[in-house]
Order: sequence, then structure tokens, then C-alpha cells
Amino acid sequence: MEIKHEENERKGAFFVERDGERLAEMTYSKAGKSRIIIDHTEVDDSLRGEGIGKQLVEKGVNFARENELTVLPLCPFAKAIIDKTPEYQDVLK
Repeated sequence: MEIKHEENERKGAFFVERDGERLAEMTYSKAGKSRIIIDHTEVDDSLRGEGIGKQLVEKGVNFARENELTVLPLCPFAKAIIDKTPEYQDVLK
């Protein structure tokens, strides 16, 4: 399943669409030039159990690394995934 990315000057999202309908997304806000704040993750019931939420968080972590950003995970789901995944800890600094 393809995860797409969109962003503007202040916000962004990683998301999955099917037939033009957004079925999963992780949204973030930009906090200055060096940080993103993950504020929401949602996955439609039709995709539950497929690991899509984890994949969205992974995309966000990789995006942060590629752009030399730190991450503040205010979304409880994203925070839990990042806290449980030692290799994601570098983006919290």
C-alpha cells in the first residue's frame, strides 16, 4: 500500500488513499525550521491489523531524519511507537 505525503508551510501529513478516500493518516505541524510535532494518527477500521499506523510513523521518522528535524510526538499512538522502537529514538533529541 502506497503512503503519500503532502505538506505546506505549516503542516503536513502522511496518508493512504483508496478510490480517492483517505483511509489512514498521520498529521504533523511544523515548529520552527528544526522540529515537527506529530499531532494525530488515524487508521480506518478496514485497514486495522495491517500495521499501517506503524508504517505512517516510520515514514514520519524517516522524513525527519532526511530533513534533519527533531520530532515531538504529541499523538499518543505515535509516541508509543517511537518509545517502543529504539532505532527511532534519535529523532527525539
